Amino acid sequence: MQVSALELRPGTLVRYEGRMATVIWWNILRNDRRAFVQMQIKDLESGRMTELKEHTDSKWEVLDKEEVDLTHSYRDGQEEVFYNESGEEVRCAVAAAEDALYWPSESYKGLYVDNKLVAVSAPRFSILKITETAPPMKGGGSGQKDAVLENGAKVKVSLLCDVGDKVRIETETKEFRERVTD
Repeated sequence: MQVSALELRPGTLVRYEGRMATVIWWNILRNDRRAFVQMQIKDLESGRMTELKEHTDSKWEVLDKEEVDLTHSYRDGQEEVFYNESGEEVRCAVAAAEDALYWPSESYKGLYVDNKLVAVSAPRFSILKITETAPPMKGGGSGQKDAVLENGAKVKVSLLCDVGDKVRIETETKEFRERVTD
């Protein structure tokens, strides 16, 4: 299906220069005479990011996709191995899954195009343990401080958080949402 660049949104699966890519970031730029769409796309096979500036009326081929819940199993050379809900093994390139696997989770969303797994995305939120941070500040108000999580991500967390606390993080923006109590 062909759509204009103005209709694309983050998460849309498109064909760019004969390869499958997903839109990561999208923005409209306007000046006195015309508008442009500025976007960042990620090639699903190589993992390469590309920044583009397109006219709003340029046409893009949007690919039909199907989303399926997957469970990660292991890495086999240049492929990641997942299992779907019916227990079937499915494989995809490491580049297509590495961003999602950065965030540990019970299940991931797999994108299928033409009955082939082409990309894996992380859930919206991930719960992780803090491994490094400054001591908690009682009465510190609503400020934030730097922290390192168990997956190595550096984020800002509440002043009340301490080493060993579990926190809910939004995976797309790496924003702290709340402290999680067991």
